[in-house]
Amino acid sequence: MRAVVADRLGDPSVLQVKEVPTPEPGPRDVVVRVGAAGVNFPDILSVAGTYQHKQQVPFIPGMEGAGTIHAVGSDVRGWKPGDKVIFGVRPGAFAEYAKVTKPDGMMRLPDGWSEIEGAGYRVAAHTAYHALVHRAGTKKGDVVLVHGASGGVGLAAVQLAKHLGAYVIATGGDDARLAIVKSHSGADAVVNYRTTDFVAAVKELTGGKGADVIYDPVGGEVLEKSMRAAAYGARLLIIGFTSGGPSTIMSNHVLIKGLTVLGVRAGETIARIAPELGRDYIEVLPKLAAQGVMRPHISHCFPMERAADAFRALIDRQVVGKVVITTA
Repeated sequence: MRAVVADRLGDPSVLQVKEVPTPEPGPRDVVVRVGAAGVNFPDILSVAGTYQHKQQVPFIPGMEGAGTIHAVGSDVRGWKPGDKVIFGVRPGAFAEYAKVTKPDGMMRLPDGWSEIEGAGYRVAAHTAYHALVHRAGTKKGDVVLVHGASGGVGLAAVQLAKHLGAYVIATGGDDARLAIVKSHSGADAVVNYRTTDFVAAVKELTGGKGADVIYDPVGGEVLEKSMRAAAYGARLLIIGFTSGGPSTIMSNHVLIKGLTVLGVRAGETIARIAPELGRDYIEVLPKLAAQGVMRPHISHCFPMERAADAFRALIDRQVVGKVVITTA
């Protein structure tokens, strides 16, 4: 089979399409014929060698995808060849075939969804749901401030927060991309943090109160300023650092405003301390997807031979929602 391979660590130029052996399922595995695979920021970090989960080269990147089950192991129940699925792997999705070692975590591709849409669902939806529901307990009437709203995990958070009954303020650095966020997700307000003081905007929109939940995959100065946009007792969700690195959190803001600062790591939380939360991904997320909640917006599609371009589109912030790699 063909696969996108990183045979050394570095920038996206190290990615090459090569012929590699097609995986065979073990007794508890499923092999999926991949139609499309989503590209995520951790994929960039993995290829660069800076992600917390280190990969041994050579490896096939890719954390999520969608396709058709090709083969199932002898002990697998509930899945059969021909089923259309959304799946997760760590790593291995950027290939014509992927071996899924935890098939219980797969979900069926919703009716009316393309494989391209399905490829961009899993990581963003899991992150948004774990952050807003498991960690922050977001409820109807909350004011939710979502940074990086034009990215995959940001756009999913806007959609989910609206579904939960929140008033949603979405920020980003480009007016054209924010217009797509508003039309696709129904955000109540959008703010360009490059041209507008988002702290002042949040205070104005909330009558001086501030945001009850702050969802931040950006970090850096955005996170530091967010402390001033927070309402008393707000929950501050740290999703990631797409701005380039960790931030300095002022403890006086945390104290005076009674803030709760929450790290968001969906997979690690389930693996380490709360496996029961994983049932929500199996039972709740497929129902939300069937309702169209967090249906991805796909702005870029690239063939396997242009995997490096897919990475660069994400690095250069050209993407609204998701970028995917197709195998056809």
